[in-house]
Amino acid sequence: MNWSGIIIGVFAFVITGVFHPVVVKCEYYFSAKVWPLFLVAGLLCAGISLFAGNDTVSGVFGILAFVLLWCIRELHEQEERVRKGWFPRNPNRQVPQA
Repeated sequence: MNWSGIIIGVFAFVITGVFHPVVVKCEYYFSAKVWPLFLVAGLLCAGISLFAGNDTVSGVFGILAFVLLWCIRELHEQEERVRKGWFPRNPNRQVPQA
């Protein structure tokens, strides 16, 4: 039996579920300006995925890489959701006037 597909699927589910609140908290405390951290982490995970010796490990890091890269878009969308009032704004953070 080959369990690697199931293992990768579970990791995809968990990683996606974990990063939704991470994006919300990052936008709340730091704003969408932290997107370069997600870019660097995503590219780093993509590189690890390319050179991993195990297909399962490579798949998990590939998923993690693309979730991190997708988080960049989600950060900006979360910023818009906060602007619309759908999520709370951090009262301790100064918001530049447009």
